[in-house]
Amino acid sequence: MPAPLRVVIVGGGTAGWMCAAALVGAVRPGVCEVRLVESDEIGIVGVGEATLPQIKEFNEYIGVIEADFMRKTNATFKLGIEFVDWGFKGSSYIHPFGVHGKPMGGVPFYQYWTKARQGGRTDDIEDFCLPIVASRLNRFDFPTTDEGGINSTFAYAYHFDANLYAGFLREFSEARGLRRTEGKVIDVTLRAQDGHIAAITLNSGEVIEGDLFIDCSGFRSLLMGKALEVGYEDWTPWLPCDRALAVPCERTGPLTPYTRSTAREAGWQWRIPLQHRTGNGYVYSSRFISDDEAAATLLANLDGAALDDPRPLRFQAGRREKSWHRNCVAVGLASGFLEPLESTSIYLIQVAITNLLKLMPARTIDPALVEEFNRLVDVEYERVRDFLILHYHANTRDDAPLWTYCREMDVPESLRRRMSLFQHRGHIHKYGQGLFAPPSWLSVFVGQGLRPAHYDPLVDNLPYERIVAEMDALRDSVALAARSMSDHAAFVDDYCASPAAVRLREGVAS
Repeated sequence: MPAPLRVVIVGGGTAGWMCAAALVGAVRPGVCEVRLVESDEIGIVGVGEATLPQIKEFNEYIGVIEADFMRKTNATFKLGIEFVDWGFKGSSYIHPFGVHGKPMGGVPFYQYWTKARQGGRTDDIEDFCLPIVASRLNRFDFPTTDEGGINSTFAYAYHFDANLYAGFLREFSEARGLRRTEGKVIDVTLRAQDGHIAAITLNSGEVIEGDLFIDCSGFRSLLMGKALEVGYEDWTPWLPCDRALAVPCERTGPLTPYTRSTAREAGWQWRIPLQHRTGNGYVYSSRFISDDEAAATLLANLDGAALDDPRPLRFQAGRREKSWHRNCVAVGLASGFLEPLESTSIYLIQVAITNLLKLMPARTIDPALVEEFNRLVDVEYERVRDFLILHYHANTRDDAPLWTYCREMDVPESLRRRMSLFQHRGHIHKYGQGLFAPPSWLSVFVGQGLRPAHYDPLVDNLPYERIVAEMDALRDSVALAARSMSDHAAFVDDYCASPAAVRLREGVAS
């Protein structure tokens, strides 16, 4: 049996511990020896974290029990993201983890909705989407596996405390034999013959050798950026926000099963509901607002009293020119950063891990594996990038310079082509690879005011009377299914109430 691959993960946090958990939880024993190096002195921003449904697949894949994970991370359920004031002031729409309507005659539902709108109907397309209607009612239940039923037409994700999730995965990984080393990396030694990383040196003086190094050191990118000097592709011209402030506040009001993103003068504010508190933040462009003004805006728009001072974060939207170079793989912020507008940060970590597991090298690394990994990661980043740019570009706001800039800026040709196809005849191409299926694009297109000039001619194969009759029946069945769901707060309390939430409830009761 060949010697195991020596894997060294540099950095903890969400990225590092997701990598560790996957390698010890999913890889057959003896294939690799995993060691993680991190310093307790280096913290992470963990006010709250919103995710996409793929995180459920990751947790199941490595063997995590859902209720246990949720209880230990103060987690709640998530059916989508509400966008307030994005297309124009006063607007609101939800990007759901589910579909709008159901196809008729092999044609997507929204094509029939478009014809009905042009015929004078005023139906809101959100009324035909179960997770949206449930979100508006603060309801939740697990989807069913009956593909013919309306309760199977959605998925769900989570909100959780990012610090607690990293700690949960650390406990999970160490229970399965992972070796963790406390320390800071002060030097990286490269092999003279090929420039690969030979070893890292810690502040304790310990030298750690490895065959494959995974850089999870965050924005510092100690290995990929500093040691290997891999360049960074700047996407700031398309995604101009470059700073964020994060702060938790007291939990007040209903426990919503969705994230909220509210457009502000110079960026947008997030709201992430956890069991025991609410995570908040303001992502903004320093070109259009000062740090003090941003902090004042954030603190003035919280649901409850702030529980800490706002914590600052500076970033540059973009990605490394390569995510795998020589014997180093960059994961998470070390690989790139796309603001958390659509909760893609953990998804991109997961994508890197999934592809690494599929392309796991031997002690001698095959360049073909490296090339394929970079291709797959690049596709994911570029398609997420385009989707985020769409939110900024498709606006009609005239109240602040940021929104004028975003509306008038040049966008990537891939996005321009996609917008043109939708505006012409409502066509939304389904990616063969990459995140965000047509329902996601539809929610943003329609939610921010884009309307197709025409509809698919195949729609005319069905009589108009049948179309509107089926729409009426579907809208009613969606409303009934949503009202039949449990209250979200009650569901969470019954399924996975955390100790912190129980203490909060008892304190309020007393």
